[in-house]
Amino acid sequence: MSSETGAAGEGVESQIREAEQRLEEAARLAAEAEKRAEEEVQALEADLERERKEKEQALAGAEERLGEIESQVEEAERRVEAAEQRAAVAEESVADELARARESAASWLQSQLDAIRREAEGR
Repeated sequence: MSSETGAAGEGVESQIREAEQRLEEAARLAAEAEKRAEEEVQALEADLERERKEKEQALAGAEERLGEIESQVEEAERRVEAAEQRAAVAEESVADELARARESAASWLQSQLDAIRREAEGR
């Protein structure tokens, strides 16, 4: 029975070695998988950071452009206001000229009427 016990002992030791080898292989595979997962996480974090920076730059650019547009709108509003003031002055000037022209026409007509009356009285 000693040879059977020896053979049985060797079989158990062989199974233990195989189990240890499978455990070591599983540990190695797990370590490799963990390393790949860490690398993937780092790559994703780098992508995320790059995207965040791009979005920040795009937002800063958009804010700058908005500021430029607002400045242009303010300048345009100032120009419109100045043009409206010039138009109001011009309208007032035209109204004054029309009033003078009417007065002149009325005065001329009055002088014509006076001349016609004098002429009619003289006959």
